[in-house]
Amino acid sequence: MAKKNVEELTYKEASTELELIIRNLESGELELEESLESYTRGVELLRSLRTRLEDAEQKVSVLMKDVDGSDVLVAGEAADTSDELKF
Repeated sequence: MAKKNVEELTYKEASTELELIIRNLESGELELEESLESYTRGVELLRSLRTRLEDAEQKVSVLMKDVDGSDVLVAGEAADTSDELKF
């Protein structure tokens, strides 16, 4: 079965698939080729999820305005943008 393009997945679908990939990689039961393919797909999913999260954070910061209509910068924790899969 062909996998959907990463950008066609919802955030939840991409997140769930990434979790499954991590579990499979951690199990150590995949063949080398399957592991490499899964890892590559995981990196694609991770990059997509981070981009979507950054976009959402940007939209939220634009929507955060005080009563007078002036922008209010609300302190928050930045998303981790490293390209590493952490197990």
